[in-house]
Amino acid sequence: MLVLQRKRNQSIVIGDNIELSVIEIGSDWVKLAISAPKNIAILRAELAEAAKANRESADTASLNVLKKMIEKKKTEG
Repeated sequence: MLVLQRKRNQSIVIGDNIELSVIEIGSDWVKLAISAPKNIAILRAELAEAAKANRESADTASLNVLKKMIEKKKTEG
């Protein structure tokens, strides 16, 4: 992990097309602006983790439904 110090209205450039700017600083928070191509997903870490858990849960549920359908088809046929 790279740790950098920036002041208000200063930026960090990532690669050729992502810019992270410090907009405002509070006593225990910082407001950031991110400029990036639309094809780059930008999520808060807690939302990304929740989305991942949701996808994993959906995959498991879909697999369970599929298994039940196959078992039902076997008992019918």
